[in-house]
Amino acid sequence: MVFSLDDAKLRDRAYAEPWRLNPDGYWGGMNDATREFSAPLVAIQLDALTHNAHDLLRRAGGLPIRVASKSIRVREVLETVLQLPGYRGVLAYSLAEAVWLSATIDDVLVAYPTADRAAIAALAADERAARRVTIMIDSVEQLDLIDSVVPAAGRQSIRVCLDFDSSWRHPLLGNVGVFRSPVHEPEELRSLAETVAARPGFTLVAVMSYEAQIAGVQNAPKGNPLMGTAMRVIQAKSADELRERRARAIGLVREIAGLEFVNGGGTGSVERTVSEPAITEVAAGSGLYGPHIFDHYQHFTPAPAVGYALDVVRKATPETATVFAGGWIASGVAGPDRLPQPVWPRGLSFAGREGAGEVQTPLLGANAATLGVGDRVWMRHAKSGEVMEHVAQVALVSQDEKVGEVPTYRGEGKVFS
Repeated sequence: MVFSLDDAKLRDRAYAEPWRLNPDGYWGGMNDATREFSAPLVAIQLDALTHNAHDLLRRAGGLPIRVASKSIRVREVLETVLQLPGYRGVLAYSLAEAVWLSATIDDVLVAYPTADRAAIAALAADERAARRVTIMIDSVEQLDLIDSVVPAAGRQSIRVCLDFDSSWRHPLLGNVGVFRSPVHEPEELRSLAETVAARPGFTLVAVMSYEAQIAGVQNAPKGNPLMGTAMRVIQAKSADELRERRARAIGLVREIAGLEFVNGGGTGSVERTVSEPAITEVAAGSGLYGPHIFDHYQHFTPAPAVGYALDVVRKATPETATVFAGGWIASGVAGPDRLPQPVWPRGLSFAGREGAGEVQTPLLGANAATLGVGDRVWMRHAKSGEVMEHVAQVALVSQDEKVGEVPTYRGEGKVFS
């Protein structure tokens, strides 16, 4: 470990919030600290990461936080966050990733069902991984698939978590949330729990229920106050419905199995999710890096702990600056909010007919004219962990000094998406 999020100096610097009070100094410090690295480069600012990690703990109010690895994708960061009291376990996004992480992390929940036969075989063959990894299911067919790879008689028992649908089914709005688990009613969850409990080769240990419509949707979008008001009303109504339905569902499952944990929520809903008595832990990940899509929530503001730098490589006109690459677009519904955001120097914008490009990105704005070949521009990604798929190493920065460099998943030769 090259840093600790409990370091007193980091915490003191985090309280100063330079990203808010002096953004030019903040991003300029990132630039100075990483000057020796070739671009494109990604950097994590540890003061901001420390701020975000402790702010999530404050919002969780004492309930454990399970770290969503898809939003991190740097093993060193995952393990360092887990050293901080209040964080417990990883929410992985693939079974292959979970088996890999289980070599050093003793509690890994896979957030999604799997059909990866090689990963299933690896889990069944690894005694330590079988103790540490919990798979996700929402149908009997997923159990059948696992048994078809390794029959129950030939393996240790596999730990199982049930996925309970948290979307809000409104008569006019339709399905408010994401299409995830088909198990929406408490009685359906109980029936599935009974099936797992009676099935040889599986042990029911947990329930997960992710309310994407509350945790992952902005409720104070920039320049659209009416939309913000409407979204907050929808989220409040959905939360009321979910609190009652989820409590009943968990109560029914607890009649069948002694659950180790009940997981809910995400970065955007931490304080609301932990208020439900049925919940025993909350998930969070994006709030640690603070990507720009999380800038527009009414009840919290994460620090921009991750940025990436690009070199200016040409001047198509004296008023423009063209940087190498840059088109690191986020997943989700295609739209302007999925584009990266140029943040330093300030006042830069994309060319309307080109946007963020595959191998070059022309930038406009007052400060574009001041940039020359070899200068650097800093961007923020719309989402959290996806930016790490573009580089093998990530620089660690505190104030305007480089602290270290650690590999991303890609740098360790791993790709799980």
